[in-house]
Order: sequence, then C-alpha cells, then structure tokens
Amino acid sequence: MADITYQNYVRNASREDAEAYHSNFQAFKGELTPQQIADYYSQWGASGKYDIHLGMSRYLGPIQAARAIGEYFVSNRENVRILDVAAGTGKVGQELRHLGFRNLDALDPSEGMLKKAKERGVYNQTFQLYFEMNLPIPDDSYDCLVVVGGMGEGHLPAESVHEMIRLVKPGGLVCIAMREEYLQYVEAYKDKLQPLMENLEREGKWHQHKKEYVPNYAFGKDGTVFQYVIH
Repeated sequence: MADITYQNYVRNASREDAEAYHSNFQAFKGELTPQQIADYYSQWGASGKYDIHLGMSRYLGPIQAARAIGEYFVSNRENVRILDVAAGTGKVGQELRHLGFRNLDALDPSEGMLKKAKERGVYNQTFQLYFEMNLPIPDDSYDCLVVVGGMGEGHLPAESVHEMIRLVKPGGLVCIAMREEYLQYVEAYKDKLQPLMENLEREGKWHQHKKEYVPNYAFGKDGTVFQYVIH
C-alpha cells in the first residue's frame, strides 16, 4: 500500500514535491531496522533538506499539534513540562515555544536529528533514546507528551501508548498527530491502535479529549490529532 501511495503521489507532483515525498518515504517504507531508520534520519538532517522537505507547505503536523496543546493549556504555559517524542529537528518544540511554552524536553534515537534540535535552543534536556517500555524517566514526569511524525511504518508500535501514559501526570495530555491513512494500512496500527486506545479508556487509564481531523495534513493527505487526558 505504501508503494502504491508513493507512486500515485510522485506521478503528479512537481519535482520539488516529488523529491520531498521520496525522502520522507525512505523513512516510512517499512523495510529498515530501527537503527537504519535512525541513521537515515541523521543523514537527512545533516543534508540540510529535512526542514525544507517538511516545511509548512507540505507538512502541518508540528503546527497542528502545538495548536492543540495550546488550546488545552491556556495559562501558565511557561511551567508546563512537555516531552517531545520523535522530536526530529525540533520543529514541534519551536512551534510550542512560539506559544509561550518554555519547559520542553526532546527524545529521539537519531543523533543527527537531536543535534539539529539542540541548535534551535528550545529544549532543556535531550534524550537520544528509542521510545520503548521502561525508559529511564520517572513516572508522572510530564504534564504533556507529544508525538508528531513518530507513528508510521517501522516507527513507534501501538503498544507505546502504555509508556506515554506512564510518563504523564494525571490530568496531563498525550497528543499524537499522524497521517489518517496509517490507521488503515500500517500493520502495526490497523485494527490495533484505536482499539487499544479505546480499551485503555474503558480501563480508566485515560479519556479522549478530542480527535481532530486535519485535511491536507502531509503532502496533501489527511491527518488525525489524537488528544487523551491521563487519569
């Protein structure tokens, strides 16, 4: 399915858009190990093209997630502690800082991406780690955890939401922004991610605050921004 989507897009895209989509597709095509994906992101970031390829004309994830978080935390933003998971070059952190958030940490397995993120000067701490169970971070460390671009083929598994819940304080927010189509054809999420989210809600772990549909989220494709409040 990813290959068909790729072919359909590049067939009708401009040269610049096709190049950007190709670069993104290489990370999400599902044929790489986690280390290969991290290395690819490091190379992409070092090329200087990552932020160009995923600029606002092609990718709305960072600004949409930051807006959602800003709507939830309407006051005292400078003290809201946020973990940006799969932070990449720090585009989400930059958008959050524009909204007055100052207590930001970043987590990403890619050394090259984190180097770029640090250069933005918006994060207090950075963690070069894969997002997996039992991270060396205490329970209830954050008021908010945000994932933008971390959900896709070969990226975070559906079960990672358990660790998200562990890290966020009761009353805090988990915000996940992703392409809508990934819920339909990525095996790690199809008939798994949303049912797991719903089961966790029935178990009283969290409740859905909002689920927002975002047209033209990435490369003309629609997206979803999940927002869950921790119990």
